Amino acid sequence: MSAPIPKRRQAVDEGLRRATIDVLRERGFGGLTLERVAEVGGRARSTLWRQGLSREVLIGALVGELAEDFRATMYPILTSGGNGLERLTRGLEALCDLLDRHLPLMLATDEAFHQDTAPGVPADYLHPFIQFLREGAQDGSLPEADDVVRVADVAFNMAAWPYVHLRGRHEWPAEEARAWVVAVVLRGITDPTSSQHMSRRKESR
Repeated sequence: MSAPIPKRRQAVDEGLRRATIDVLRERGFGGLTLERVAEVGGRARSTLWRQGLSREVLIGALVGELAEDFRATMYPILTSGGNGLERLTRGLEALCDLLDRHLPLMLATDEAFHQDTAPGVPADYLHPFIQFLREGAQDGSLPEADDVVRVADVAFNMAAWPYVHLRGRHEWPAEEARAWVVAVVLRGITDPTSSQHMSRRKESR
């Protein structure tokens, strides 16, 4: 992951951002239309057209900002010192902080991380965690995984969605939710019993 370079995007005001998130909560990305966002936001569709806004611009404002924030958040950890376990821990904690900054979007839809981060650019949010897991296996701070991509995928999602739920629905304090979620995810990865179970599942297939 290279150093993040902020991209210039067409400005979308806060009212339209909130309206877009409301429509995503209601219909998901597949049902998002400029007409419905205009309606929810109390704007005329023609006004949005004259401003050069489109469905793609609205999605790009939310998803592009999320992707840029993720890169800016993870880059210092990817270039920092420490063993694999330490870097994985910092990565998971930073993921929780990222989710907090985008909590309304996360509460509205679980599809934001699956959207292209730019036209024709697929999402790649697992890369840092795959790297941390591989480094941990090499330096001995983490057990070796038979399928590091699957472990990274599970770790990402086990951290992301319980954290979002605890913060948004149970109103846990951010620090407490982060500490509990990260501790539980790390225990699942570092527990030898869990590692042996994953190995047996792969051998049995």
